[in-house]
Amino acid sequence: MPQPTPSPLHCSIDDIADWDETADVVVAGYGIAGVCAAIEAARAGADVLVLERTGGWGGAASLAGGFVYLGGGTALQRACGFEDSPEDMKQFMLAALGPGADEAKIADYCDGSSAHYDWLVECGVPFKPTFWGEPGWEPPFDDGLMYSGGENAAPFRDVVRPAPRGHVPQMSGKVSGEKGGGYMLMRPLVEVAESLGVAARYDTRIESLVIDHDDRVVGVVAKQYGKRRAVFARRGVVLATGSFAYDERMVADYAPHLVGRPGAAIEQHDGIGIRLGQALGAQLAHMDATEVAFFCDPQLLVRGILVDGSGQRFIAEDTYPGRIGQETLLRRGNTAFLVIDQRGYDDGMAATTATEQLRRPITWVGDTAAELEAEMGLASGALESTLALYNTYAAEGSDPVFGKKPEWVRPIGAPFAVIDLRGSTGGFTLGGLRTTLDAEVLHVSGAPIAGLFAAGRTTSGVCAGGYASGTSLGDGSFYGRRAGVAAAGSTPVAAPTDATGRDSSAPVAVG
Repeated sequence: MPQPTPSPLHCSIDDIADWDETADVVVAGYGIAGVCAAIEAARAGADVLVLERTGGWGGAASLAGGFVYLGGGTALQRACGFEDSPEDMKQFMLAALGPGADEAKIADYCDGSSAHYDWLVECGVPFKPTFWGEPGWEPPFDDGLMYSGGENAAPFRDVVRPAPRGHVPQMSGKVSGEKGGGYMLMRPLVEVAESLGVAARYDTRIESLVIDHDDRVVGVVAKQYGKRRAVFARRGVVLATGSFAYDERMVADYAPHLVGRPGAAIEQHDGIGIRLGQALGAQLAHMDATEVAFFCDPQLLVRGILVDGSGQRFIAEDTYPGRIGQETLLRRGNTAFLVIDQRGYDDGMAATTATEQLRRPITWVGDTAAELEAEMGLASGALESTLALYNTYAAEGSDPVFGKKPEWVRPIGAPFAVIDLRGSTGGFTLGGLRTTLDAEVLHVSGAPIAGLFAAGRTTSGVCAGGYASGTSLGDGSFYGRRAGVAAAGSTPVAAPTDATGRDSSAPVAVG
């Protein structure tokens, strides 16, 4: 049977016989980057059309816990009694999000972070001025601020003054992975976009970019209900279609350590925006970088010690759990065991508000470390020596080896228990198109590709290797705004004489 011919990722303006619609700015994707681009483009006076492949707005953002990584002294930080500065924020991000993090982009982001928080609030995003200080992936209730990157844990607390920067929109009745703070981030922003006249075409998947005789991007070809539609963009196209976490070939080529791991994203993140840019010669950056979720409740982690396949500790257990996930998957062969005692396990289970997936059961129990070593398949004496060293210092309330905070340090006593955490990781990709501070997509020559802008996980943002919860929604919204402003400010291209205006008969979903 003959195979279907794939659609080209770009085509010439001469290949378009009829245009179905025309707008000043065309945005592909209606998640956090797309909605912020649409708002700012519309506020700049542009006629904006959003193309969204699913049946409604939201993208991965609306299903997320909702952390927006902001700092530098936001009103929320001050209300919760914390001091921060752009310089402290910059130092932390450079230390935690590298190696190879874009210093200019991080400095730009940190300098504008507090004002960006104010912009979100002005758009109606609610934040409750209360701090959640317990270990966890996200606040279980409607608190608005939390440490979300290990800022107050070793080694970062010794590098720069800690400050919590995980800003979470207020949301009651959370359902993890279904409706959380991310929904309350997206809903007010979409309402603002609609009030500004932004139109959306749902169930519309972008397939190709259209270029004119000067190699400028002047439109897109998309498919809606099986029919291809050509949309002319007078000023620019913004790619905000998400990561490549669900494209098996791209993951295998660029981030093979995620192959077979659960994708902490949505299946629409198939890399189409990245591939569209590549087809025009766009630069890529940090395509091997990934966030790695670690499926164990931090309330348990802090009360025990994590050891690898050799029975050795490898990280401070009270740090950001995403950092634990990266260390486990990328440098420990995806092998980790949590050694804990009865008191620690009972206290952790009593304190947890996590989902059932994170409440891990005990795998092995032993009266001595030697018994556990045999069960775990470790070399004789390996775990015994690790426990002995930890307990020696824990008796004094310290952890000089990895720097766990004193509040979580106490000796682990018999009987010992072990939770098998091998394979307890999943994640999403962080690399993508390289962009300027104005969200222009860069060609491999170093020059911007005329008429093409991008933001969000389609791009390589502020993360180059490490991660902090909230950086995706943070730089997606921040540089989504930049993309909208820059696209709306581009010199317009005259629409072809046969291009129609906006097709009022096409379905436009509201809310």
